[in-house]
Amino acid sequence: MYTVAQLIGGVWGAGGEGGELVVHDPADGSPVTRAPVATADEVAKAVEAARGAAAEWAATAPAERAAALHRAADAVEAAAAELAEATTAEMGKPLDDARGGVAAGVGTLRQYAELAPVRGGRTLHGSHPALDFMAPEPRGVVAAITPWNDPVAVSCGLLGAALVTGNVVLHKPSERTPATGWLLARALDSALPAGVLSLLTGGAEVGAALAGQELDVVAHVGSTATGRAIAAAGARTGAKVLLENGGSDPLVVDADVDPVWAAEQAALGCFANAGQICVAVERIYVHRDVAEDFVDALVARAEALATGPGRDPDTQLGPLVDRRHRDHVHGQVTAAVAEGARVRTGGTIPDGPGAFYPATVVEGCRHEMALVREETFGPVAPVVVVDSFSEGLRCAADSPYGLAATVLTGSMSHAQRAWRELPVGTVKVNAVFGGAPGGAAQPRRGSGQGFGYGPELLDEFSTVKVVHLEAPGGGHW
Repeated sequence: MYTVAQLIGGVWGAGGEGGELVVHDPADGSPVTRAPVATADEVAKAVEAARGAAAEWAATAPAERAAALHRAADAVEAAAAELAEATTAEMGKPLDDARGGVAAGVGTLRQYAELAPVRGGRTLHGSHPALDFMAPEPRGVVAAITPWNDPVAVSCGLLGAALVTGNVVLHKPSERTPATGWLLARALDSALPAGVLSLLTGGAEVGAALAGQELDVVAHVGSTATGRAIAAAGARTGAKVLLENGGSDPLVVDADVDPVWAAEQAALGCFANAGQICVAVERIYVHRDVAEDFVDALVARAEALATGPGRDPDTQLGPLVDRRHRDHVHGQVTAAVAEGARVRTGGTIPDGPGAFYPATVVEGCRHEMALVREETFGPVAPVVVVDSFSEGLRCAADSPYGLAATVLTGSMSHAQRAWRELPVGTVKVNAVFGGAPGGAAQPRRGSGQGFGYGPELLDEFSTVKVVHLEAPGGGHW
């Protein structure tokens, strides 16, 4: 059992007057974490303490901040095994996948530690005796509200970029993974000056209280509904808001690709981390010419996945994060069946403890079904058959979300059309996952706003001051 403590104003164990929450292992329902629930007063005190620490950290030399972040990455790496185990215990991710998330987080911290010191402003050309320049500065106090589905990797991105650019940070991890957030905060805090990082735990009410404070930036990764509430709070307080929110990412399968290979890509996109990935494939538009072979191969891939607890080394498909979320996923599947779709495999709630749900393939779907239109966030592959690549592209573009999209095609002209026409932040051609180091992501529409990754995230956490220097009386210095 993990017993979580909060970090407020450099003091561990502060607060905790708001009661306690308990997290249960989604594999067997056993309690694994106890965490305090911050009160509104504790949130306000944490923000006040952070404001008091902001000036000194902002004045710290960029190279010193980068060195501290390197030390923090070392500390996270040293705690990697414990972080991965906590992630698996709290949200069910297979242990190897959880280890990969921690490694990705360490890599992100190191990337920002290298990039930040070499960032500079720019000099402007004005009158001859004057000097004009633009200098980046920290924004001040940042609230980072992070999700449960990949808690270390995502948190390291936001926390690393915000800290190394000179901001102080209040981190509120998901109420489903508070022990993972606590272990991460312990590692980071060991390498940082006291007060630069705070940790607040609790549910949605704590996140709402934090977003309602007088902050400079609120960065949130999570649901669209929560993101919109945070955006509304930012409009009232004047805080800058960065959001990476829900998605319903499409996969378009062209007529000229190998359907078995395409099914392998689809299975990876739909079933990795039990479909609980922001950029998971949530809807598939497959050309009629290859649809039958594609669906048969996808069903075979789904049925071959080894399901079990995340700590089992053979597990490929762990449980969903909890039974409430499983009810949501299953509800979308049963609604689609009631509207005429057909489950080819999966689609049933298994007996026994935990929040397991099988890899599910649903054929005969229509574009207007909720299973296709809305975010599912589970191991479900809804298949819509289309008569042309143009139809698939048109359906893929028709969504309230704008996170990412994937196209599988052997046609360069179709690939060019896809990246130009799809109104999303990221377009992937012939690979559902992947990308170069340092790649950025800028979601659109209901999926959020602002860069969420890459060097551009450093700019999101910075503001720019324009300076004009001129000698007295128009002379020379």
